[in-house]
Amino acid sequence: MAEKLLFIYNPFAGKGKIRNKLADIIEIFAGKGYEVTVYPTRQPGDAVAAAEEKSAAYDLVVCSGGDGTLDEVVTGVMKCERKVPVGYIPAGSTNDFGASLGLPRNMVEAAWIAVEGKRFSCDIGSFNQDTFVYIAAFGIFTDVSYETSQSSKNVLGHMAYILEGMKRLPGLRTYPIKAIYNGQETEDEFLFGMVTNSSSVGGFKKITGKYVELNDGLFEVTLIRKPKNPLELNQIMTSLVTESMDADCIIYEKTDRIVFESKEAVAWTLDGEFGGEHERVEIINRPQAIELLVPDESK
Repeated sequence: MAEKLLFIYNPFAGKGKIRNKLADIIEIFAGKGYEVTVYPTRQPGDAVAAAEEKSAAYDLVVCSGGDGTLDEVVTGVMKCERKVPVGYIPAGSTNDFGASLGLPRNMVEAAWIAVEGKRFSCDIGSFNQDTFVYIAAFGIFTDVSYETSQSSKNVLGHMAYILEGMKRLPGLRTYPIKAIYNGQETEDEFLFGMVTNSSSVGGFKKITGKYVELNDGLFEVTLIRKPKNPLELNQIMTSLVTESMDADCIIYEKTDRIVFESKEAVAWTLDGEFGGEHERVEIINRPQAIELLVPDESK
């Protein structure tokens, strides 16, 4: 009996370029002996529901879209008792996590990896009752990804996020937050914070820290304190642009669990999508929780 593959894709991601490759991709799947079911998403949340309701009946789930689509599929699979392996064909504007996995931007090449690659047991994040794949963040720039229009993302790529974020600099908002991790507490006013499992964020490499491993059971935590003067603000912006992230008011840590507490609800983004407003957030690393298909360097 042929193995079954569920293909979930976002037809609007990355200028809708998958439409011209769809037949080639399905042919690759079928050529490997899979019985293929195709599911195009129509609105936010579709991929979560499809993965949760359908994946148990399949041997492999492959998704295509931006990192938000991958987030939805992984979220759905994580809700199931049986965690089906997931292949990913990046088709978004930035594709941070696809780059971290070493996946090519060429969709046909990525399709081959989705069915021929090696299985990689990847850490997944638990965010209160939700799930994220590679980033949970608050503060400046974090609302850019879900407020920037799809058309702007398609035309400008990750530069759209930068341009939209720069508009917010004159009215910087900070957040009084207590962060509890590794047996210590840090309380301050923060401009930005992110908990990541990725070597790239917003198209920028190296800003998540050194020696990033996607399966080590640890997150990289970056916290940026409120700048006390224009010089410190300039240091922060220079660190972002140069991807050095070595300003004095930037905190780096590695941890498998972190709690954020604030007196007022703070808006969060999960993998580039709105993650709700919360006064308390508990983030836990779920080590090697799901298998993803990645390039097999031995071939």
